[in-house]
Amino acid sequence: MKKIILLSVAVIMFLGIGTFVGMYFSYNNKEIALRNQVEAQRGKIEGVHDKMWKVISQKAQVSNEYKDAFTEIYPAIMEGRYSGTGDGSLMKWVTEQNPNFDTSLYKDLSQSIELLRTEFQKSQERILDLIREHTTLCNTFPGRWFISNKTPIEYTVVSSTKSKVVMETGLDDDVDIFKK
Repeated sequence: MKKIILLSVAVIMFLGIGTFVGMYFSYNNKEIALRNQVEAQRGKIEGVHDKMWKVISQKAQVSNEYKDAFTEIYPAIMEGRYSGTGDGSLMKWVTEQNPNFDTSLYKDLSQSIELLRTEFQKSQERILDLIREHTTLCNTFPGRWFISNKTPIEYTVVSSTKSKVVMETGLDDDVDIFKK
């Protein structure tokens, strides 16, 4: 009977220790996985930001080049068509098809800006969610008993000076968007 009791106690102790060892590895592996996801997301954010500024910059250059080229050729076209003939051809511009300045490049640029800024914002939101998940894992029970590396993950949100001031002061009363 003593042997059965000792054997039962040994089995219970073995299962208890095995459970704690299993929980230790499980929680630490989860913490390491979250850290790795955060680091991967940092790289993604940098890549998205780089893509955003390159696309916006290059599309703006194309639009500007088009504007400059149009400004350069349009007066020459008009002058060549209607200069000094004295035959009333000056009034033909009313019925003729004249070159029009195409604003679709600016619309495309505007859409790209909005799309890429949204992609960048979502990338930042993702890293903040991962950091929140890591912090929760490290600070709640029973995880906090088992996790060996509880060092907080640092991340600085990429933002504008205006947004930083608004967050510091709690005021956002600059509503005149066309103020110069």
